[in-house]
Amino acid sequence: MPYPQNDKKIYYVEFPTTDLIATKDFFAAAFDWEWQDWGPDYAAGVNAGLDCGLTRVSEPPPTGATLVILWADDLEATCERVVEHGGVISVPIFSFPGGRRFHFKEPSGNELAVCCGE
Repeated sequence: MPYPQNDKKIYYVEFPTTDLIATKDFFAAAFDWEWQDWGPDYAAGVNAGLDCGLTRVSEPPPTGATLVILWADDLEATCERVVEHGGVISVPIFSFPGGRRFHFKEPSGNELAVCCGE
């Protein structure tokens, strides 16, 4: 999947789900969204308006915790800037099919992620 390259802009929204099939079926029926499966624990929205995904989790997050993902042309430099300006890295840089990303919490505790393509 080609990635848009809009440095420092919202690029993706990820919804946690304890039941991937039921959540896919819900959004397909209620909103006509289609899904591309990427293994048993992940599906990407095809026509949801903004790129989005569903990720399987073992426990539901207490507040729903939709994950907003930002794009970075330089992942390492962006990670350094996040820390320099008061963000706390919650998940260090890791690879996934097609790219790399890290998660962080901003000063009031909201968790976001930053991603780049390979």
